This record gives sequence, C-alpha cells and structure tokens, in this order.
Amino acid sequence: MAGFRTFLKSGHAPTLFAAFLYFDFCFAVWVLNGAMAPFISEAYQLTAAQKGFMISVPILAGALMRFPLGVLAQYIGRKNAALVEMGLIVVALAFGYFFISSYDHVLAMGVLLGIAGASFGVALSLGSGWYPPKYKGLAMGIAGAGNSGTVLAVLFAPPLAMVYGWQAVYGIAAFFMLIPMVVMVVFAKEPPDIEHQTFRQHISCLFEKDGWAFSLIYVITFGGFIGLASFLPTYFHDQFGVTKVQAGQLTMLAALMGSAIRVVGGYISDRIGGINTLSGVLGVVAVTLVLCGLAGASLTVTTLLFMLCFAALGAGNGALFQLVPLRWPLATAVAGSMIGEIGALGGGFLPNAMGMSKQFTGTYLWGFVAFAVLALAMLVMLRVMQLRWTRTWAEKGGRARSA
Repeated sequence: MAGFRTFLKSGHAPTLFAAFLYFDFCFAVWVLNGAMAPFISEAYQLTAAQKGFMISVPILAGALMRFPLGVLAQYIGRKNAALVEMGLIVVALAFGYFFISSYDHVLAMGVLLGIAGASFGVALSLGSGWYPPKYKGLAMGIAGAGNSGTVLAVLFAPPLAMVYGWQAVYGIAAFFMLIPMVVMVVFAKEPPDIEHQTFRQHISCLFEKDGWAFSLIYVITFGGFIGLASFLPTYFHDQFGVTKVQAGQLTMLAALMGSAIRVVGGYISDRIGGINTLSGVLGVVAVTLVLCGLAGASLTVTTLLFMLCFAALGAGNGALFQLVPLRWPLATAVAGSMIGEIGALGGGFLPNAMGMSKQFTGTYLWGFVAFAVLALAMLVMLRVMQLRWTRTWAEKGGRARSA
C-alpha cells in the first residue's frame, strides 16, 4: 500500500482518475451495439454474417478515428481533445435515440459510435503524462482499465433495453456521458510532457518497424478483447439459448477479468518486463481460444475459458502499453493512437470471422481457430523483434532502462 501511495504522489492522481472515467464511459458507448445485438438482431431478423458485420462496424470506425484524435490532442491538448470528443458522442447518441428505423440506420449508428472508440490513445497519455517512466506501466494500466466500460454496457444495456426498448438506451447513455465531462473539466490538468514537434515528427512512428510490430501484437490483445466482448452476447444467446439479459451477464464475467487484469499486466510488466509478459499472454490466448471453440457444448466450461482468455488479453494490453512510452517517450499519445488504431482493426476481424464461420460451416470453431493462429504468429514475431529491442531502448525482458 505504501508503494501505491508513492506511485500516486509521483504524478497527478485526479487527472489519472478523470482519464480512467473518460475512457470507461467512452468504452461503454463504443460497445453498445454489441451489448444490444440480440435485441437488434431480433428486430431486423439478421443472418449470422449480418450480425457479425453489424458488431464490427463500431470497432472499425473507432479504430480509424483514433489516430486523428491523437494528432489533434498534440495541438489543442489532451484534455481539450477529450472534451471535444465527448461532446460529439452526446450528439451521436441523440441521433441513435431519435432516428434509427432500419438495419442501414443501425450500421450508420455504428459509425457514429466509433467516435467513442477514438478515446484510447488520448486517455492513456493524459492519465500517464504526469508520471515518471518507472511508473508508466501502472499509470497506463489504471487509465486503460477504463475498458471496464464493456462491463457497464453488457450489464446495464440489456435490462434497460428489455424495459424501455433498445433505442432508448442511446438516450440514457447520452445523459450519463455528462458525468465524465464534468469530472474532466473540474479535476483534470494537462500533463507537462509536451514537446513542440512538426507533423512529420508526430507521425514518425508510422514509418518504423517497431510501430507496426506493436500494432500487430495489439491486434491480438486489444482486438481480441474488443472483438470478443462485442460478440459474446450474441454467441452466448445463439450457442446456448440463454436469455438476452443472461448473455450480457455472462459476457460481463469475462470482460471484468480483462479489465481488472489490465492494471496487473502493467504492474507486472514494470517489474519483469513487457516482453516477458506478452510472451506468456500470447501463448495462453491461442490455447484458450481453441479450447473455447471445442467446448461449445458446455456453458460452464466455455464461460470459465473465456474468463481465462480475457484475463490474458487484459494483461497483454497492460504489458504492451508499458513498452510504448519507453519506445516513444516524447510522442506517446500519437504512437498510442496509431497502435490502437491498427490494433482495434483486429477487433473488427473477429466478429466477422465468427459470423462467417457459423453461416458457412454451421459452427463457430473456425472463427476461434483463425484468431488463435494469428496469436501464435505474433508470438513468433515478438521473440524475433525483442532481440533488437533489448539492445537499444529496453532492458532485458522489456523493463525500463535506468536513468
């Protein structure tokens, strides 16, 4: 506990809390369509492939919006960029409440929900910007634990949709978005880690192998998290015949593991190194995904396996973003946004793969297998790349270099 107090005193705790809350509510909005997918699918009689595509649209849109928001944050400040984004989210949710009347409108709403998915790089950089390098992993883990917004969405959206109708949930979400906006205005302060750079310098990580290596690993850790979290309500409802509310509750168990363990992943990585942590994570993810596909007859076993898989994915997210500020100490927001953008695209792959697998083979197994193969490929790449990383900008295993 004394060590945690030392950590808090080394930075600005109110800003870290505001960044967490901002990311938490944005994440909840981002996955709303996934949380309400069983209701939307029933309303418009969607096929398995249509379900997968509908769930993937907000993920893909959010991924594409992350980097532009990160660049904007470099010019107007991370706090201001967060406030602009949250204002746009409220407008987008108002559209969902008043104007949706067809499947095409749902897809358009998915694009607007993507605005909320752009928050990632800004939230993590805002939250960790006050903290020294040796605590960056923990600070980013705490801010990044805002992906627990998934838990809020899958836990509250289905019951609210059952009582008030699924479109009303957009309006309710718009009202609650005012909470993180007020907290951001009152408590957050712009971090001091600002350096004036040219646009070319801002995007330099786009032209480096390390940037793409991080992004591809993030396709697994974060893409797997957001893709599975969005698709699981549909999977549990269709595969096991549970109610829509029960499907949300089961998804909550898995998503809660991923969100909580993200902080632990950052903490462990500060000590044993992000590279070591990621190596274990990718192996666990590959194995558990295949086992999830094979355990499709048992709800209990499947739920437990998903909880283990999400715990590994959460730890992997924390581990990877322990490494980002070590590699790009002066451009963490932009580097994080670029990595988050490419990585989140992997989340769009997973729902589509699951939907296509079910529609054309009659089973979800091959969707799980496809993503497991990608995880193993990223593990091989990581072990090759770490040879150079530990000679240049990181200590053995991926720990921070001593000053």
